[in-house]
Amino acid sequence: MSKVLELFGHSTKVANENWQTIVDEQQCPFLGKTCYKVRKSNPEISIGTCTVLYGREENPIIICPTRLIDKRKIFTDCLHLLTTHEPGNELHIVPEVSIPGGSVDYFLVSVKSGKVKDFVGIELQTLDTSGTVWPERQRLLKDLDIDQEGNGEDSKKSFGMNWKMTAKTILVQMHHKIHTFEHVNKKLVLIVQDNLLDYMTKGFNFAHLSSPAKIGDPMHFHAYSISEQESSEYAISMESRLSTDADGIGQCLGLQAEAKVELQQILNALESKISPRTLFAPV
Repeated sequence: MSKVLELFGHSTKVANENWQTIVDEQQCPFLGKTCYKVRKSNPEISIGTCTVLYGREENPIIICPTRLIDKRKIFTDCLHLLTTHEPGNELHIVPEVSIPGGSVDYFLVSVKSGKVKDFVGIELQTLDTSGTVWPERQRLLKDLDIDQEGNGEDSKKSFGMNWKMTAKTILVQMHHKIHTFEHVNKKLVLIVQDNLLDYMTKGFNFAHLSSPAKIGDPMHFHAYSISEQESSEYAISMESRLSTDADGIGQCLGLQAEAKVELQQILNALESKISPRTLFAPV
């Protein structure tokens, strides 16, 4: 059985899919355009892996944030946080907006007569992988008898999950951004899979967070599970909601943890760029 559960938004357990067309077109059904996850060595090929099996219990793990916007459910589940929205106002979903503290994936916006009346910031985070999913993806295509570009199905390379770094990095980012939202009395929501939130609650100090979430708190966590349906397709559903404020996110991290993560981010960035060409050779 392949460890790739969803490819280009389609369950790999569904036998009657027109897989050759799906792979050739490389379309992300959630965005309505070509999948942006491409091979570095060949950017014309979209990888298309949304969800994989991983771990001893082989649980479904979402590895593409875009998978979370299926049926726009995550946006509907944030409507109650638009506390000054009124019937008759238009609702907009605006992607990739820069604010003090960083960029936010989406804004759910209430608009009346062309003017913004309320908004909620929405961040998406799924688990980052280590290694490469490519060989597993190529073996799947071979099993499905699909003509494919590239190779790699015989590679022994595998993939893993960066649980610790994913959790630390997104919490640091939320710590930077929540101050802006709290200052303007608006809400910021982090959308994650339930297993990632479980990891966060065990690895960080989450005891002080409100469960269920309080609508008055500026920082919210919405956790979703993914499960196989009778049709063999997969669907997400909300499992839990937590909330806190800027100070609460600081308590989750601790100042030492934050500094350590930011240092590691800088070190990773520097190490990825070091090469013989960057070597400093004094004259």
